[in-house]
Amino acid sequence: MRIIQLTFAALLFTSIFGSCVAKKKFLEATSTINALRQDSLRLENDLAATNNYLKDSRNQNADLQKRYDDLTNAAQQKEQALSSTKEALSSTQEMLNSAKEKLTNSSLTIEEQQKRLEALQQLIDKQRAVVENLHKTIDDALGQYKAEDLDVYVKNGKVYVSLQEKLLFKSGSAVVGKEGIEALGKIANVLNSDPKIQILVEGHTDSIPIRRTFEDNWALSVARAVSIVRILTKDYNVDPARVIASGHSYFDPRDTNSTAEGRALNRRTEIILSPNLDELYRLMQ
Repeated sequence: MRIIQLTFAALLFTSIFGSCVAKKKFLEATSTINALRQDSLRLENDLAATNNYLKDSRNQNADLQKRYDDLTNAAQQKEQALSSTKEALSSTQEMLNSAKEKLTNSSLTIEEQQKRLEALQQLIDKQRAVVENLHKTIDDALGQYKAEDLDVYVKNGKVYVSLQEKLLFKSGSAVVGKEGIEALGKIANVLNSDPKIQILVEGHTDSIPIRRTFEDNWALSVARAVSIVRILTKDYNVDPARVIASGHSYFDPRDTNSTAEGRALNRRTEIILSPNLDELYRLMQ
């Protein structure tokens, strides 16, 4: 009986001890699981934080890359602008060097240019005085003739002696009459006194068509100019090299061709006298 009791007691002790050991292990396991859960939760939080950090880092990196690209593009644009500026400065410098070289190589100093201008002005004044004196001399030589027969005036630095048809020619004719020859003689005396004067003889007509002798008004105007040139050179020994003959027909009128008075003014021969301008042209070069 005692043996049975001892056996039961042993079994009971074992059961109770085993139960205590299992409970302890259970509690320990539970604690471990809770700790693992906390660690897992902490790891998840850390992972989420890490992911957020990586995301922020990527965004920052993208911003930095964009700023870098913008700065790179701005630097390239500034480099291009600087290069263009350098080219422009180089071109400007070349122009300045060229201008400086031209100024350095100029054959005339400012003082020499001033002297040249003064000489040119003096020559112009001299030429003007020559023209005015020539005008007066011709006007005095032809003073006996009426204003309706001829006109002496200055135009564009030249002296014009405008001789009306009735003083020189008969209507439609290129033969100079006696009175016209005498008038040309007075002009020739003035011309022979100054061999530098250049002479242009221009024939002019009205617009009435020619019906006799000449083909047209062109032929008549040229023939009249040539007749006067022959008288000046052959009868009065004016140097032929100084004289030019030309004809304008009715295309350079002084007045209208629609009236008798206007046509009379247009029927003229002009002797245009020019002083020698060779020295003036030389100074202007």
